[in-house]
Amino acid sequence: MRPLALLFALFWAFTVQAAEISFPPLTGRVVDQAHVLSAGAVRSLDQKLADHEATTHQQVIVATVASLQGHDIAEYGYQLGRKWGIGEKDKNTGAILLVAPTEREVRIEVGYGLEGTLTDALSRAIIEQRIIPEFRAGRMEGGIIAGTDAILGTLRGEAPVQPVQRRGNHREDPGEIPPVALIVIFIVFLLLTRGGGRRGYLPGVMLGGPSIWRGGGDGGFSGGGGSFGGGGASGKW
Repeated sequence: MRPLALLFALFWAFTVQAAEISFPPLTGRVVDQAHVLSAGAVRSLDQKLADHEATTHQQVIVATVASLQGHDIAEYGYQLGRKWGIGEKDKNTGAILLVAPTEREVRIEVGYGLEGTLTDALSRAIIEQRIIPEFRAGRMEGGIIAGTDAILGTLRGEAPVQPVQRRGNHREDPGEIPPVALIVIFIVFLLLTRGGGRRGYLPGVMLGGPSIWRGGGDGGFSGGGGSFGGGGASGKW
């Protein structure tokens, strides 16, 4: 296969796969599609998140989903963040605590603008030290509340957890986009947009146009237009 054809095929395969994801609507700062939170917990979490957003302009969302639909939680997480547009536009100050009880997976997804504060190492520490112990003890609600508190505390600079130093070779977090993939996407974008300054396009997909991700809807609440690139950490219990 010629290089250009290979790049096109890779990009098209990525687009088709991503287009199959169906996301829940963004109905508020707490989206409990999996129905694991009590009404009181939802109200309490929503108030904490609203207060944090009002004082810092950082938008943090708690989301539980019924299913990851066969997708890796890291892929699902950053595409969900992009679909919902969590965080300030052009500042990307958003974060999502994503819980998938069916797959027994959890992820903290971090917007570009918060990656220097809510680092991958700290996100992993929050998951391993505050969330997973509660989940393993059967306290799903307690783990979500503890994780949310730790995320907000970290963003306020309170250092509620300390990252664990790991031995051995560093393993790339599954949420990080490999540099080769970024290069491939960038090259394809350039090839498709060369000449005339017009928007590049693939059949059924407009680059820079409307979102290709299905599902969502503001549900009376909306994100600020922020974006995500795969920063954060994941865990299983």
